[in-house]
Amino acid sequence: MSRHVFAHARAVLPDRTVDDALLVVEDGIVVEAGPAVPGKVPSEAQDLRGALVMPGVVDTHSDALEKEQRPRPTVEFAPEFAVSSFEGRVRAAGVTTMYHAVSYQTNVYKDRTLARSIALAEAVRERAASGQALVDHRLLHRLDARDAEALKILEAVLTDRPDRGVPPLVSYEDHTPGQGQYRDLDSYRVMIQESENLDAAGAERYVLERIAAREPGIAQRARTLDQLGSWARSGRVRLLAHDVESAEQVAEVRGAGAAVAEFPTTVDAARAAKAAGMPVVAGAPNVLRGGSHSGNVSAEELVRLGLVDNLSSDYMPTTLLAAVLGLAERGVVPLHRAVSLITSGAARTAGLEDRGSLAPGLRADLIVLTLHGGQHTLRMSLLAEETRDAAEAPLSFARLLAGAVSR
Repeated sequence: MSRHVFAHARAVLPDRTVDDALLVVEDGIVVEAGPAVPGKVPSEAQDLRGALVMPGVVDTHSDALEKEQRPRPTVEFAPEFAVSSFEGRVRAAGVTTMYHAVSYQTNVYKDRTLARSIALAEAVRERAASGQALVDHRLLHRLDARDAEALKILEAVLTDRPDRGVPPLVSYEDHTPGQGQYRDLDSYRVMIQESENLDAAGAERYVLERIAAREPGIAQRARTLDQLGSWARSGRVRLLAHDVESAEQVAEVRGAGAAVAEFPTTVDAARAAKAAGMPVVAGAPNVLRGGSHSGNVSAEELVRLGLVDNLSSDYMPTTLLAAVLGLAERGVVPLHRAVSLITSGAARTAGLEDRGSLAPGLRADLIVLTLHGGQHTLRMSLLAEETRDAAEAPLSFARLLAGAVSR
């Protein structure tokens, strides 16, 4: 059995923050987490000297892997390299459980194809199964509601490659302008004009073309929700409704079988989701930037109103810790409540019951960081598997923590 003791840390526990804490881990499981009692700290304890220790971050939605694979329009790396490369960035951001948002759609504007998405998903699975990964890699299957071919591909993927232990996450979404994330057409025009380097007339033509292209897919959208709802009600998937904008839309997707509301665009939609018992996911970049880049509701406002259960990185994992530390610093919520938005709250969103808190019996995924000048520095990140002195481990952090070099 491996045993590791961390002392004199400022520990974020489920219900409070303890300024002088003791944390004991045995075989990758938390067995003790609470105040350090003077005179009773084990001699083998590692002194963290007041550094902040908290559960490892659970990121329920990040599509940044796509950008890692294709950092420029004319540059594409092998999906296997993209996953391992991105893994290092994720680990450095304090994320120990990562849900890669893989999009099943053909979208020339976002350079997405079904073939590329399938290859990325397979690379994520291979890395997860390799025994070498620095984070727990998982998948969030994003489905374009208006793409019939994408629905067929997703069904095949779910049949051939079921996720581990819990129902796979599927996000039902429609990003065509005039509704959902892009319901504010004025903000959408400005965004398109800047991102596509268009003049006002060109941006207007772009928007009108996208709206016109939306119409043929309306019937498919209804069929897609019906199919996904059937899978959700049978327990085959855990369904997330993306960019809900009204109480009526929340009622529709909830009735179909959706369990989670991702990125509600209005206060009314967030309130309706909470009232319906749906965890609400908002974006950490929205918090960090001080508002939505699409002209939608402020995520910080939703947090202040008690309407957010989980912050995800959306497209930038490094925003997660910065966002929650900022919420606590500004007094929006206490530190333990802010941290829960990217740990225990995120784990509940994903249906994971074995992680997300420094509490006895849970996985010892943990991170240690220091704060200075309004910024944080990650000092250590550990997966539960790395605190087990297992013979099959390629490199035992358990031995390194104990001061012995693994040979």
